[in-house]
Amino acid sequence: MSTIAHERFEAVIGLEVHAQLLTNSKAFAPVAPIYGEAPNTMVTPLCLGHPGTLPVVNENLVRYIIKMGLATNCSVAEKSIFARKNYFYPDLPKGYQISQFDTPICFDGYLDIELEEYNKRIGLTRIHMEEDAGKSIHDQDPYNTLVDLNRAGTPLIEIVSEPDLRTPQEAYAYLTKIKQIVQYLEICDGNMEEGSLRCDANVSVRPRGREKFGTRTELKNMNSFRNVEKAIEFEIYRQIELIESGGEVVQQTRLWDTSKNQTRIMRSKEEAHDYRYFPEPDLPPIIVTTELLDEIKEELPELADVRQKRFAEEYGMSEVDAVTITEDRYLADFFEEVAEAANNPKAASNLVLSDVLRVLNEQSINIKEFNVSPARLAELIKLKEEDKINSSAMQTIFDAMLDNEKSAEELAKEMNLIQVSDTGFLEELVDEIIANNPDEVERFKAGKKQLMGFFVGQAMKASKGKANPKMVTQMVAKKLN
Repeated sequence: MSTIAHERFEAVIGLEVHAQLLTNSKAFAPVAPIYGEAPNTMVTPLCLGHPGTLPVVNENLVRYIIKMGLATNCSVAEKSIFARKNYFYPDLPKGYQISQFDTPICFDGYLDIELEEYNKRIGLTRIHMEEDAGKSIHDQDPYNTLVDLNRAGTPLIEIVSEPDLRTPQEAYAYLTKIKQIVQYLEICDGNMEEGSLRCDANVSVRPRGREKFGTRTELKNMNSFRNVEKAIEFEIYRQIELIESGGEVVQQTRLWDTSKNQTRIMRSKEEAHDYRYFPEPDLPPIIVTTELLDEIKEELPELADVRQKRFAEEYGMSEVDAVTITEDRYLADFFEEVAEAANNPKAASNLVLSDVLRVLNEQSINIKEFNVSPARLAELIKLKEEDKINSSAMQTIFDAMLDNEKSAEELAKEMNLIQVSDTGFLEELVDEIIANNPDEVERFKAGKKQLMGFFVGQAMKASKGKANPKMVTQMVAKKLN
């Protein structure tokens, strides 16, 4: 693919993101939507499509979508209705999904994404509520497709962007922002690998300067943020090459093939079903009162963008550090707990950004799985602040804390790492070092002040690293000046 082709064409990308909500029961049935359970065990007669069963709206389905709408600057409809989306498929026992069609509960929103070179505002067309379908399994029986209905009825919100994205990198940044928001709101865990966050992309290309959109294709089967980025990039190249070779882009749904790193046709859009939406007769309209809206606004947490600015202003943190530490709500919470307990935000941020993040990356865990509490880390910081341990000992103790529940001070004493601050002992040590190094003493007195490091080093060596270097420095300076 040539650079010239890229200069002639631009991509137009819109994303449809499904987020599975962290409710204790399904959207319309009293059963838990737990991932990974034995097939067809997390079901009720309603999930199985038995005649005569009636849905009841999960209140948190409504509250969570309004939270998402408010966090993404959407308008919230005072009245919205559910609709039946009709189609026939083995994993949809009712023959329809309960969704929303022409009255989404949240609409006309936006969110801002940040890239290295620029920031950009992406419009949100709508956010609506719906239930998930079941799952067809094709690889466990050589002759039959099996159906697992555990997922049927799981509560989802669908977030539909405007076609404002122009590059795969913008799509990646947008998805990352959506994940961050749902995690900050605690309405979805954002795990794309387990399917709790899913994304379809609509991609088209057009000559630069033209307003009319090109023919679009829909991309599916992308199970990670990087795969979304790769699939969109491949599809842009594919469409440009097709047009430049005299061909024509056909409207179709395409699957991302991770083994071949390319998209392949799934079905032509001309064969797409008419879903024959009509209002769901078994559910009343959702009425959002001013009181409910105000109540949910009060529940909204401080989101990442606001938190970044506060960390920079309140703690004097650099922009890069503030972005890194607020990327995950729970990491930011953890840092603030350490900072407050230690009464030292600078030392807390240094420890979290270096040692804590290193352990999380090495062990491939998140901060909720980290086994050292903020209170224990704060105690470690205080030991260093009080000059009871040095930097090297601090690192050693931190590593030891990962494997047991003992306090930082207990470990420091057990490992013989408490610094000696006894004046009499250090005075005798310094006198001995000065007496044994007359040449260095003369050069120091002659103005070579960098030899202070030599004297401190000798003291640390003689005391096996336990001498308080600050006190040694003060004593050497006093005696030689």
